[in-house]
Amino acid sequence: MRVSRTGRKTPPLRIIGARGAQGSQGPQNMRKVRTAVIGVGYLGRFHAQKYASSPAAELVAVVDASAGNRERVAAETGCRAVADYRDILGEVEAVSIATPTPLHYPIAQHCLERGLHVLVEKPITTTLEEARSLVDTAARVGRVLQVGHLERFNAAILALAGTLGTPRFVESHRLAPFKERGTDVNVVLDLMIHDIDLIQSLVGAPIESIDAVGASVFSTGLDIANARIRYASGCVANTTASRVSLKTERKLRLFQDDAYVSIDLQQKILTIVRKPPPGSDAAPGQVVIEERSYEQGDALKLEIAEFLRSIREGRPPVVSGEDGLLALETAIRITELVQASGGVR
Repeated sequence: MRVSRTGRKTPPLRIIGARGAQGSQGPQNMRKVRTAVIGVGYLGRFHAQKYASSPAAELVAVVDASAGNRERVAAETGCRAVADYRDILGEVEAVSIATPTPLHYPIAQHCLERGLHVLVEKPITTTLEEARSLVDTAARVGRVLQVGHLERFNAAILALAGTLGTPRFVESHRLAPFKERGTDVNVVLDLMIHDIDLIQSLVGAPIESIDAVGASVFSTGLDIANARIRYASGCVANTTASRVSLKTERKLRLFQDDAYVSIDLQQKILTIVRKPPPGSDAAPGQVVIEERSYEQGDALKLEIAEFLRSIREGRPPVVSGEDGLLALETAIRITELVQASGGVR
């Protein structure tokens, strides 16, 4: 099955470096951004820890419907524990929203309308109408809306600056063992959307067509999916996501006219294979292989630092609401194609 051209232009990938991230925190005596984290389960707890340790932020409160979650994280980070996010709207300037996906929209919309800057975990919302509403509201009230596509801050992705040309073919694999956590959305919205966002930002061209297949295995939703995406630039991307694998794997491979680039997103290894330069004495068929390994780093810390920097400097975030909308649009279309083919119970 095919989807017609969307006509949307994908913005090019913004590459940021470690120096920029350090600079985003500013001098120690600079006024701190008053923040809160709404939803402090597995991922939200990490958000709270990053704000609590940032010299650019003051963590005022953590919010969660679970008394156990909010009290535990509040004790860890030295802030207030709050049951209802509406109780802290007048006390903070910015929030991270790490609730279950169906709650992203109502909470983010309310926070934006109250004048708060918002970092919302991926996927931005569950529907395109909700995502467009958040993007429009953020623009209208002049507040930062950033989406938590964490792989943009992966050390191996950041290292692509000056290396990547024009991709002709892209292949990605994101595999994970089955876990109940995350099954509030299907595997495309849970896992594949990471690679959808990365690929769209790297290719930087509108989508012309999509073919997709998939199946539900352990849950009532989609657990494994594959999509073949054709872009107007001529690039083709083949992306696979599974949450019923026996191993964990996060790999991205890009082929361009002068090189093959392989990225192990989990191990932070960047491998570049090129033809020898003209005039070299290399034997026929010989290639030049360069492999770079990077420290694991702290992608979430960098993501939050850039969010705070956007607030301070009044500049667009690295991963904007529009980026989140584009990724969601593609993910939903892939899901619809699989459902139309009978791939979901």
